[in-house]
Amino acid sequence: MSAIEVKGISKWYGKQKQIAVNSLTFEVKKGEVFGLIGPDGAGKTSLFRILTTLLLPDSGNARVDGLDVVKDFREIRNRIGYMPGRFSLYQDLTVEENLNFFATIFGTSIEENYNLIREIYIQLEPFKERRAGKLSGGMKQKLALCCALIHKPTVLFLDEPTTGVDPVSRKEFWEMLGRLKDQGITIMVSTPYMDEAAKCDRIALIQKGDILAIDTPENIINSFPEKLYRVQTEDTGRMLKILSEYSSGLYAYASGEYVHIAFNDNLISPQEITIVLREHISSEVSPEEIRPNIEDCFIHLLRA
Repeated sequence: MSAIEVKGISKWYGKQKQIAVNSLTFEVKKGEVFGLIGPDGAGKTSLFRILTTLLLPDSGNARVDGLDVVKDFREIRNRIGYMPGRFSLYQDLTVEENLNFFATIFGTSIEENYNLIREIYIQLEPFKERRAGKLSGGMKQKLALCCALIHKPTVLFLDEPTTGVDPVSRKEFWEMLGRLKDQGITIMVSTPYMDEAAKCDRIALIQKGDILAIDTPENIINSFPEKLYRVQTEDTGRMLKILSEYSSGLYAYASGEYVHIAFNDNLISPQEITIVLREHISSEVSPEEIRPNIEDCFIHLLRA
């Protein structure tokens, strides 16, 4: 049995029926880390709220742990853990008070399920008397995860858990998720960070309520159909302008300190582009062939 089943789920808002989630269908296997990857406004949070029984779908149906998200919402809430995108714990309560409060709600105690949170909580314990609102971003994240785990959920929903968190804390957080997976917990996580996709067993790339692709990160990367090059530049805007005016047989976009160039027309060669760029930009410009990443695949799928 799948841990999560989504069949034709749609959600829209307002009189104009602006679509947030557009007839999505997919499954999440038990015990896997499933990533929902996409930018802000892609529909990730609306879908999470439906699956955690906080929002009713306008069409379709979904099941979590075999239970219907509409009919069985009370039982689902007892079985899942949910960490929303914004820090939602009680800012005026201490670390320990927050954790005790959530344990009490679910009829358990910190001691009963301490093994689930031990590796996370030992980092928080020196600050257990500190108010939650005074914690750093990384510590708030760890506390929220502890509160989501304290009742031993079978499925864990994490909505953009690393947004605004420093790189070291992001790395630690994903290491913690790996250990939770080893305990048999199914994890569904959303993120706008494309580099985090590689840490998931499978991912769904989502944009404007539609799923563009679902597969393992490796398979999605291997399906990239074009040759991809990168060029380092100090004048990204000028280079993009030159490339856009040169030919419709390629497309280019900024990626950090580089410009990535994908060739979708065999009539154009990288050597041609090298000559053009050296003529207009610098004699040192030299496109380098690279392996695409998830962000490159996402951009390609948006253009398809």
